[in-house]
Amino acid sequence: MNLFNNSKVILLLCLCLCSLSSLAQQADTTKTSKINGNGAKGFVDRMQDFARKSALDSRQEFEADKALAVQVRIFEETRLTMQNAKSYIKSGLDTLEFKMTLSDIKADYEIAADGVFKHKGTAQTFRNLTATKKVISELIKEAGERKSRLDSRQAVLNGYRFRLDSLLTTSELFNFPKDSAELVKYLGSLVTIAKEIHPIDSTLKLAGRNVQLLLNAYNMEINGLKISVDEIEQIERGMAMSPFKRDFSNLGDSPIYSRPFSEVLTFSKVKGMLTLKFYAINNSIKLFILLALTALSFIYLRSLKQIYTAKRLLNKDYEGQLVIRYPLLSALLLVISIFQFIFISPPFILNVIFWVISCTCLSLIFRGYITTYWMRVWLLMVFLFLMAAVDNMVLQASRGERWFMVAVAMAGVIAGSIILFQKRQHELKEKWIAYSIGFMIILEFSSIVLNVIGRYNVAKTLFIGGFLNVVIAILFLWVVRFINEGLVLAFDVYTVQDKKLFYLNFGRVGSRAPFLLYVLLVLGWIILLGHNFPLFEYLSQPLVTFLGKDRTIGDYTFSINSLFLFFAIMSLSVIVSKIVSFFTSDEHLVSSRNKDAKKQGLGSWVLLVRIFILSTGLFLAIAAAGIPMDRITIIIGALGVGIGFGLQTLVNNLVSGLIIAFEKPVNVGDIVDVDGQGGTMKSIGFRSSVITTWDGGDLVMPNGDLLNSHLMNWTLAGNRKRVAVVIGVAYHTDLQKCRQILMETLEAETRVLKSPPPVVQFEQFGSSTIDLKIYFWTKHMSENNSTRSDLVIAITNAFKINEIQIPFPQQDVYLHQPKEKNEGDFI
Repeated sequence: MNLFNNSKVILLLCLCLCSLSSLAQQADTTKTSKINGNGAKGFVDRMQDFARKSALDSRQEFEADKALAVQVRIFEETRLTMQNAKSYIKSGLDTLEFKMTLSDIKADYEIAADGVFKHKGTAQTFRNLTATKKVISELIKEAGERKSRLDSRQAVLNGYRFRLDSLLTTSELFNFPKDSAELVKYLGSLVTIAKEIHPIDSTLKLAGRNVQLLLNAYNMEINGLKISVDEIEQIERGMAMSPFKRDFSNLGDSPIYSRPFSEVLTFSKVKGMLTLKFYAINNSIKLFILLALTALSFIYLRSLKQIYTAKRLLNKDYEGQLVIRYPLLSALLLVISIFQFIFISPPFILNVIFWVISCTCLSLIFRGYITTYWMRVWLLMVFLFLMAAVDNMVLQASRGERWFMVAVAMAGVIAGSIILFQKRQHELKEKWIAYSIGFMIILEFSSIVLNVIGRYNVAKTLFIGGFLNVVIAILFLWVVRFINEGLVLAFDVYTVQDKKLFYLNFGRVGSRAPFLLYVLLVLGWIILLGHNFPLFEYLSQPLVTFLGKDRTIGDYTFSINSLFLFFAIMSLSVIVSKIVSFFTSDEHLVSSRNKDAKKQGLGSWVLLVRIFILSTGLFLAIAAAGIPMDRITIIIGALGVGIGFGLQTLVNNLVSGLIIAFEKPVNVGDIVDVDGQGGTMKSIGFRSSVITTWDGGDLVMPNGDLLNSHLMNWTLAGNRKRVAVVIGVAYHTDLQKCRQILMETLEAETRVLKSPPPVVQFEQFGSSTIDLKIYFWTKHMSENNSTRSDLVIAITNAFKINEIQIPFPQQDVYLHQPKEKNEGDFI
């Protein structure tokens, strides 16, 4: 507040000035007047008191004005907060949905707990424990997601209540006006705000209480589920550490506990479908990727078969071509066998579905290809495997099931022994199958013995593992064989790219599957078998812990998993970048062999796409590995120093490549002449470009040299180049008739363009001929040489018919003989 605007202060100053003036006049005019000192001093004291009181009043008025501004702001913020709270409450929380979900979770838990926490029987089974843990883990995840939503809503509701409470407890609200009228008005505003806040506050309290009740219920359920998982893991740990511990009495003894087998089948079916449902929902994207890969593989194999059919290269018995016999079946077999490993810890029933589809596909592909004997062996192995798989989905042991296991295992031992003793392994397409059959005999015989003496869990593991070993071995061996066949077939008949084959360059891919694929498939075989053993998880757990443990170097914390992830992402980026480069590599071969082939359209943009892929992969890898960006800044700074001193040429070539990609003076597949060297642009890379010369060699040229050279790009002109043919005719030739014959010959040639029209020009008088030139254009410059050759033949024939002579170059030589000397002549 401005002090000079206060009327009291102005009045005080005026009084002071008048008093001082009067005193001065009295002192000058009447020195003899006696002034009462005590009275003057009292007057000054009163003036000072009055000034202090006025200053205090001014400060109080200033504080009152400031408090009024704060009060207005608080009222506005309070109303805005109430409005937001009303809107949030109206958005609502479907408590009925949360209650139903909680009820469903409890019902699913009751299904999962059957055979583990109730109706336990004599002993636990590993398969039942595994299935139960998977279901409960999914229930924990679902309950956790609901709990997170409830926590979020509770936090928002509490936030609104805290905001209102903090606004209403601000000290400025209790700074009441001194004026009675203002006080009444202010108190009315407080009453109004209080009336508005009360229902909102009550609603917030009620909503918070309801959410808290749901939270308590979910927290209690989650805690119970986690306790159940801990109990299951404790039981599994005991089974893993003592795999040969007795589970049941001997097979010949009377059972201690009995449960109707129909109940066992019912809860096993329900629990199995429950695990499959949860897993399918959580991995729907992976299932979609699997279907997409199958579709792409089918298109590729079908296109390859169409090529072989069109070229009549298919063998009647499909020897070496079995992969393209049924493209859809082969695609299903290949994709499922290889990419099933993208599913982490899938339920057994999903694995069975994958294996059944793969076995069905391979059986149909085998039909009429392998010998009848080995076809029956394969079908027998598949049948025994299906019997074991169905038994493995029974989650609780029973005496009848144990006898069933013994019978099927005995059938496997007898069948395998007969197969090996007949010694017909020389008929096998894949010799390693015999070893898997021998391994099956060992596992199944061990299963019988252990089952008889009451070691049920390990016996059941060996039971399913024996038949699974044969089926997986046969599937994987044929998968590798089919990959080899697919690459060899594509390499043999299609060394150039086409959109039907996804533009793959098989000359660069190779004609055989890499040895690493064999190693990976053997590793996959071990993993699939190992998942059936309780000890497998606990043996692999230390390795998983070791890989995931955080390590520190200086200020940087990392794990081996993060390093692996970094290199995996970078490797994937490089692979994708190379695959993209296949889209344009060798395109010129397509256009030269098939004039109707269309350009792929990516051209030199592939370089930019590759840079984008690699850059994205690098940043994703850095983010995934958790590498601090300040370390990257240091590396980039060091790289900048290196560029300044020794990498100028490399950077020049890289920048030149980018300029080529953007300005596009040349594109992949263009026909070019560079400093007299002609050919087709094969690829444009980071540092250099490749030109395939007319002689068949690949000329590697740095991008900087390419950009600075005198580049002739024939493709920019429509892939056309004018052709000139020089002809010489005799001097006595009728030139008008010669021109007419030549024009008729040119018009008869379909490869010669009519626009621009061909031209016949007489050039000069030669030593023995009148020289003329024929100029013409073809539809594509790749036809120039063949057209020129055919025209030379046609013109020669036309000149012979019309008796037009093309003379040989000739010269007249005159020999001067000296005159003979007479006898009388003297020298």
